[in-house]
Amino acid sequence: MRKVLFTSFLMLVTIVVAMPVLAAAPEPWQLGLQEPASPVMEKLSWLHNGLLMYVISGVSIFVLVLLVVVCLRFNEKANPKPSKNAHNTLLEIVWTTIPVLILLTIFINSYRIIREASDIPEPEMTLKVVGYQWYWGYQYPDNGNFSYDSYMLQEADLPEGGKRLLEVDNEVVLPVDTTIRVQIAAADVIHAWAVPALGIKTDAVPGRLNETWVRIDKPGVYYGQCSELCGTNHGFMPVVIHAVSKEEFNTWVAEAQQKFAGDMLTAPYKVAEVN
Repeated sequence: MRKVLFTSFLMLVTIVVAMPVLAAAPEPWQLGLQEPASPVMEKLSWLHNGLLMYVISGVSIFVLVLLVVVCLRFNEKANPKPSKNAHNTLLEIVWTTIPVLILLTIFINSYRIIREASDIPEPEMTLKVVGYQWYWGYQYPDNGNFSYDSYMLQEADLPEGGKRLLEVDNEVVLPVDTTIRVQIAAADVIHAWAVPALGIKTDAVPGRLNETWVRIDKPGVYYGQCSELCGTNHGFMPVVIHAVSKEEFNTWVAEAQQKFAGDMLTAPYKVAEVN
């Protein structure tokens, strides 16, 4: 019994200690969520770290204490003549009402975040994402309509300090402090475009155009992967988003127009600069 209690205590301590552990990218032995970099992900992190973890830890500790009390106080040796009471109306009301209130609190906060993630604000630009077996294609319809493909870098081609299975040859470049509509589709099977730090995970479905949105709070490099089992190379479809200032983004767009000129889908559009 002591060994079980000690192990349970260590597990709870580990969970509580891991709550504030955040990282800008996946780290070895990481237990917490990645550092949020968008308004939606900030709310998701609060829901997980600031509400659910405390509720789960509190319920687990409470149940553990009850089990210990039952084991010590109501075993045959300590309580040879057990009570024959079968019902307690007040107790039954309490243990029904409290879980309902907890679930209602979780539901209200979850629903608010779902609504915010689903309702796309007036976008300042659009990024189109297409999933292929097994790589991603990107198109910038509001910035000249150029497009390019993004493949995972092989281990032999990784730059110094590069992350294995996460680096790509062509990153997605997006401006910070900009409301971006992301249109997601697939050309063959179902994929899922997911970037944990930005709170994005949307299916790419053949014949269907799904939409989500993101507003990146700070410059940086954010990693993600395909999160739908899409075939033998499912684990080799990373997503890399490089968030830069608006000025740097406009400069990159001008360079990308030239770099990906052969991949233009239609006649050149007038480039809309991000202000």
